[in-house]
Amino acid sequence: MAAAIRNLVDRFQNHSETLPREPSAGEIQELRDKYEKSDQSQVFAFFDELSQTEKTRLFHQLSNFDPIRINELADKALNPPKAEETSVSLEPLPEVATASILDSDPKDIQYYYDEGLNLVAENKVAVVLLAGGQGTRLGSSQPKGCFDIGLPSHKSLFQIQAERIAKLQLLAKKKSGKDSLIPWYVMTSGPTRKPTEEYFQEHNYFGLDKSNVFIFEQGVLPCISNEGKILLESKSKVAVAPDGNGGIYQALLTSGVREDMRKRGIKHIHAYCVDNCLVKVADPVFIGFAASKKVDIATKVVRKRNATESVGLILQKNGKPDVVEYSEIDKETAEAKDPKNPSLLKFRAANIVNHYYSFEFFDSIETWAHKMPHHIARKKIPCVNTESGEIVKPEKPNGIKLEQFVFDVFPLLSLEKFASIEVRREDEFSPLKNARGTGEDDPDTSKRDIMNQGQRWIENAGGVILTEADAVGVEVSPLISYGGEGLEFLKGREIKAPAIIEKEE
Repeated sequence: MAAAIRNLVDRFQNHSETLPREPSAGEIQELRDKYEKSDQSQVFAFFDELSQTEKTRLFHQLSNFDPIRINELADKALNPPKAEETSVSLEPLPEVATASILDSDPKDIQYYYDEGLNLVAENKVAVVLLAGGQGTRLGSSQPKGCFDIGLPSHKSLFQIQAERIAKLQLLAKKKSGKDSLIPWYVMTSGPTRKPTEEYFQEHNYFGLDKSNVFIFEQGVLPCISNEGKILLESKSKVAVAPDGNGGIYQALLTSGVREDMRKRGIKHIHAYCVDNCLVKVADPVFIGFAASKKVDIATKVVRKRNATESVGLILQKNGKPDVVEYSEIDKETAEAKDPKNPSLLKFRAANIVNHYYSFEFFDSIETWAHKMPHHIARKKIPCVNTESGEIVKPEKPNGIKLEQFVFDVFPLLSLEKFASIEVRREDEFSPLKNARGTGEDDPDTSKRDIMNQGQRWIENAGGVILTEADAVGVEVSPLISYGGEGLEFLKGREIKAPAIIEKEE
């Protein structure tokens, strides 16, 4: 009777959802055998008492995991091999693989820009946005991309970035005379996918063509106990966690994104994080630089502020491109000076998770994705005791979550296939990490950086900004200017800060 009522409730609660296909008894037994042989049979501890809907959902969730692979990952994580005592060689990337907006000949930068804009005009450029994060630390329950940093226009991060894409399409069309389209692939996590889709729909995709916005989801991995067992969140659900931003590579395959890129003839991809309000989406300079170097991966970096700044560095480690965290670098290395320019740090290329990929590299994901390492985070993971059926809320870490980092792929490349370009921090990097009022990487600093950038653009175009007290800055709509161009109509004009420029009038 209880089971019948539960089934009825299931059907009522899920009438609007598309339920997965109900498995046959043979399929269920085959899956049970697979987990039993892997010594993970506890995931079926309560299977026989579940409703049919719960059984179906658990079956499909478990079918998405390979218990043999999970065991391998858990064993490596919980019983890591002893690291061999080998010397580590750190050097900056070779000069031939680097450029700098700060120091390069303006003619070179213009060349990269023209080359990149040509590729945009030829519809060979796509954008991948890493947008799986929620705004929890910002005091918001929405995806981080929906966050309003407090600009006069109250535009969200998603809207700002969408309008940069729209403007770049117009700049490319103006150059070539043909319509230019930049497909935007937005990678969400489980909790952010639906609200992200709804937010884009509610705002009519911010003026972009819906067919060129592809929202997909990164993968998850089961949470593992300290004994190497897959944990259950409830009697009918495995406890899972997102597989990290390094899960992007596998997600490109399972979501169909790579195939969509192939059909469109995409050759060059820009990938970045949603929380950077200054990001130059599909930046022609970056695309042109990477394409001219004929590399598989390129990165943008900003100059490290000082020797003690807590940032990861992009460099070569034992002859391979890599990211080394600040905690892994000793004081002497951090403070070392550039022999060719003693006023600069030798290791100064700060990682801002802003990358270029060739489609050719994405086309080889199957040959290298399994080589990427998994990192562990020891966590207090609520779970079900598979013997008693009781919910356990641990007071100390009882398990691990496995994740990959997007830059874990770098060491798999040869130096010849990797490049890096240094950009101005004040023009291209202002991450949103903390709640308002912290004074660092928060909504106020994000707003300030956009407003200050707009003021610099207008002053460079010959405009005059009038400020009173603390009132500073101008918000320039991305639809008016992508990177400071096209503001000649403001020459000689006086603008009282704070202000917003939304139209050419």
